[in-house]
Amino acid sequence: MYLTRRQKEIFDFIRRHIDRKGYAPTIEEIGDHFQLRSLATVHKHLTNLQVKGLLRRHANRSRALELVPAGVTPHGVELPLLGTVAAGAPIEAVATPETIIVPDTMTGAKETYVLKVKGDSMIDEQIRDGDYVVVENRQTAKDGETVVALLEENNVTLKKLFRESGDRIRLQPANSLMTPLVVDAQRVRVQGVVIGLMRKY
Repeated sequence: MYLTRRQKEIFDFIRRHIDRKGYAPTIEEIGDHFQLRSLATVHKHLTNLQVKGLLRRHANRSRALELVPAGVTPHGVELPLLGTVAAGAPIEAVATPETIIVPDTMTGAKETYVLKVKGDSMIDEQIRDGDYVVVENRQTAKDGETVVALLEENNVTLKKLFRESGDRIRLQPANSLMTPLVVDAQRVRVQGVVIGLMRKY
């Protein structure tokens, strides 16, 4: 499970409000606090928190929010969501200015970031289209590690890396229907190694 930055801000605001006053804020109070003019936007964030099991909402009550279970706080770290990586044919990297909250147990020893997966070439590793991979920023990898590889300076792909004879690199998909990509080592730059996986249900 993960939270967007705004979802975590709203969750923390509700928790603090309950801690201070003993009851939850109204939808209007949440909107006022975050300067959200549309109550529909507030409802959307609350629905997402409810789906993720952090809130319970009671119908026909002005203060209808309840933490589930009471006092639970999502322990997470805000990481940059740097774009999309192809689990399939290489695609051009698409940068985004977003961030995403990940469990603090999922961060690496080095700089860590998140990429959204596009394609199903890593399906046998349970990495599916639409998943988010947590990536440790490294330029080297061991054989068999799942890497974010940069090809030809502007195409990125998500594959398992293996070194072959003749100074070649095999980028191996985890999908029996797809063939590996074997290229000269100088054409490949490792951008990071996958250390975690998140999925939105």
